[in-house]
Amino acid sequence: MTPRNLKKYSWEISDNDEHPAGKAMLYATGLSDKKMKQPFVGIASCGYESNPCNMHLNDFAGLIKQSSQEYDLTGLVFNTIGISDGTSMGTLGMRYSLVSREIIADSIESFILGHSFDSCIAVAGCDKNMPGAVMGMLRINRPSILVYGGTIASGNYKGEKLNIVSAFEAFGKRVQGNISDEDYDGVIRNSCPGKGACGGMYTANTMSSAIEAMGMSLPYSASYPANSPEKLRECQDVNKYMRILLENDIKPKDIITRKSIENAVRVTIALGGSTNAVLHLLAIARTAGVDFTLEDFKAINATTPMLGDFKPSGKFMMEDLHEQGGLPAFMKYFLEKGYLHGDCMTVTGKTLAENLADIDPIVPSMVNVIHPIETPLKKTGHLCILKGNLAPEGAVSKITGKEGTSFTGPAKVYDSEQEANDAIRDHQVKSGDVIVIRSVGPKGAPGMPEMLKPTSMIIGAGLGSDVALITDGRFSGGTHGFVVGHVTPEAWCGGPIGLLKDGDIITIDADALELSAAVSEEEFANRRNTWSPRPIQDLQGTLKKYNKLVATASEGCVTDKF
Repeated sequence: MTPRNLKKYSWEISDNDEHPAGKAMLYATGLSDKKMKQPFVGIASCGYESNPCNMHLNDFAGLIKQSSQEYDLTGLVFNTIGISDGTSMGTLGMRYSLVSREIIADSIESFILGHSFDSCIAVAGCDKNMPGAVMGMLRINRPSILVYGGTIASGNYKGEKLNIVSAFEAFGKRVQGNISDEDYDGVIRNSCPGKGACGGMYTANTMSSAIEAMGMSLPYSASYPANSPEKLRECQDVNKYMRILLENDIKPKDIITRKSIENAVRVTIALGGSTNAVLHLLAIARTAGVDFTLEDFKAINATTPMLGDFKPSGKFMMEDLHEQGGLPAFMKYFLEKGYLHGDCMTVTGKTLAENLADIDPIVPSMVNVIHPIETPLKKTGHLCILKGNLAPEGAVSKITGKEGTSFTGPAKVYDSEQEANDAIRDHQVKSGDVIVIRSVGPKGAPGMPEMLKPTSMIIGAGLGSDVALITDGRFSGGTHGFVVGHVTPEAWCGGPIGLLKDGDIITIDADALELSAAVSEEEFANRRNTWSPRPIQDLQGTLKKYNKLVATASEGCVTDKF
């Protein structure tokens, strides 16, 4: 294909005699005439120093900037934010986690369009970084590539492989008196051995896999470990592909289509990915202008087997998939079995099928990371979309089958995560209970925090198979057990979950795809007459705006749907 004129946007400031101030400022930064005439690549780093997922991203951004000159591109680094889910989990700070996705998207949109840059490479590590970056790329719709910071190595203590969830579950064991203080400290100190995002099929590795399957990152980006030489080479090579995108004017909305989103969803389900992928892929689809709803998730889930035996419910880590050929090896196997659209464009300038053409497919087995399609871990997907009188607009459950497919029990109702955590700690939750944590939705928290601490405490207490939990909040990708989140409408907006009382019998049925309470419509109507939303105290700034703007979980929690 004949290269096009690469000077599409940055000429407005770098090569325009009618904009002398812009040129003067660029000269002041040390740019040469040559660099001024090259396409400007904004390198968006989500790097910061206080968590392992992001601590190395500024270094990666620097490598990308250095390599840009090899391809006659002018790479310039700018920063956006991140909120560490692991650090903020179980605290009021967790309210800012999902909010950070919108701030990242807003900042990428603002910087690239505000400075008339030609393209964007985003370097992202933790859960909300990646979908936020992709949403920002879609808004600017200029050639863009995402570079994942990579997965962390597993920890080790007394011969046991550890990860971030090991720390939360150790806390549950400590509450029950099932672990010594010495061993508890040993688990905490050794769970995260260095840089990289949480190592199982938690939200970071789920989203990196979905985004690679969608075509917005280079092959292997999702499965290269953070500390690998391959990840450093990816940072050096990414500008080669940015040059291809610029020459051929391939933009995010050319890549993110109905078909590529279906690829992302199928890969997410096949690998046993996080419930958070539902929120993020709905938001990405809406930003791309693609009509994709919970019903589409439901349909794909019904026809996609679960093959990945990853933690939290399985045995393996992302580093194990890397050793067995990486995500492309799995995708080649999945493509050959007819589950992926091979004709989707990707950031290499080639289609998905072309990217995978020379790659050997993974060899699945019953003792491998990837099980054979003929003998899957679960014949249909684990991301069940439930509806019923408790979730008229939908809810999302992550049911792998290990915990069974249905649960019925009396409600134990809590109006905050802390109340539930205290009850679990004080042994008030018993076998057979359905814990209800409400008023923690997108508007009600606000911010829809993750409930990893209570679910980990339940697992650590040995109640993982005996207790269920439903919430209008979210779950971490590290959550496992009989859990249902994203219950919509949320309590703060008058949803039925806000009308429940202790003792109401709740049924979760993954076969019938139903979430219901044995409460009549007449009784719900009577309770609604005396109901009022739980007041939220002292909101300001970011959370106040989020409370006013955020859409429902079933709409992806976007903030620009009015």
